[in-house]
Amino acid sequence: MSTKESPIWAITCLVVAVITLSFSPILTRITENELGPYATTFNRFWIASLALILGSGVKILWDKQNERLPTTKEAYTIQDFFYLFLIASFDSACLVTWAWSLTKTTVANSNLLHNTTPIFAILGGWLLLSQYVNRRFLIGTSLALGGTLIIAFQDFHLAQDTLIGDSIALLSALFYAGVLLVTEHLRIKFETTTILIWNCSLSCLLLLPCTLLFEDRLFPVSFSGWLAVIALGLFCTLIGVGALFYTLEQFSSGFVSVMMLLEPIIAAFLAWAIFGERLSFLDGLTFVVVLSGIYLIKSDWSLDDSSSL
Repeated sequence: MSTKESPIWAITCLVVAVITLSFSPILTRITENELGPYATTFNRFWIASLALILGSGVKILWDKQNERLPTTKEAYTIQDFFYLFLIASFDSACLVTWAWSLTKTTVANSNLLHNTTPIFAILGGWLLLSQYVNRRFLIGTSLALGGTLIIAFQDFHLAQDTLIGDSIALLSALFYAGVLLVTEHLRIKFETTTILIWNCSLSCLLLLPCTLLFEDRLFPVSFSGWLAVIALGLFCTLIGVGALFYTLEQFSSGFVSVMMLLEPIIAAFLAWAIFGERLSFLDGLTFVVVLSGIYLIKSDWSLDDSSSL
């Protein structure tokens, strides 16, 4: 966790990321009334790409009109292109497998297992980035991760139809960890907008052949379908993922992935507020346990040198 910028602003962006991305499984399930997982993810990326490119063009014209000098840009290396392609591949695979899992299992199970990312992110940070994690961080992570598993006892069935979806959701968590780890590396050199443009554009190119090959329909046909994919592209990807990528300059991928464990809890409360879904005692217990784990992690970051996370 670097101290180059205000940690308060970074925490604010992380909160924004958690809240906006909590809507992702609900919106994805809505789009899958008309589209398959490849088409849903493809539309999500091209809409975000278009918005990013238009926004960047407007900024260039604005700077030129106000005679602002463009910032000095470092030359891209072959290694940079490799990592940019890698993050697009991981992100595409993550969202496709997650969308696929939503067609095979419940939203609760899919969202729950998708958010087991800290296991892979912390392990990857330790193995690949030589990140040190102390005992309090591991205890807090175990509490937060264990808390999210409490809700699974309500509807986690090992029947064949849901087991496939649950396994695919777990695979999406592995890809999600890869996205966070590679982005953490790229944020050393590149701005958030740069990474987002490359990620969304390359993901479109990667997903278009698969969408044309495996899907019956490329675009939504109803107003609600278009509204859902536009929200996924602008609200979840542009704002949510953009805020998430920004925080990876300040915080480690392990820390960010643990904070994202709040996402399924918020999604459960949103479902209660919007759809009137019942919240049980175990849901409340999950909320308390996860917050306790996050408190341990946050207090550890406040007391110790945050670069150790």
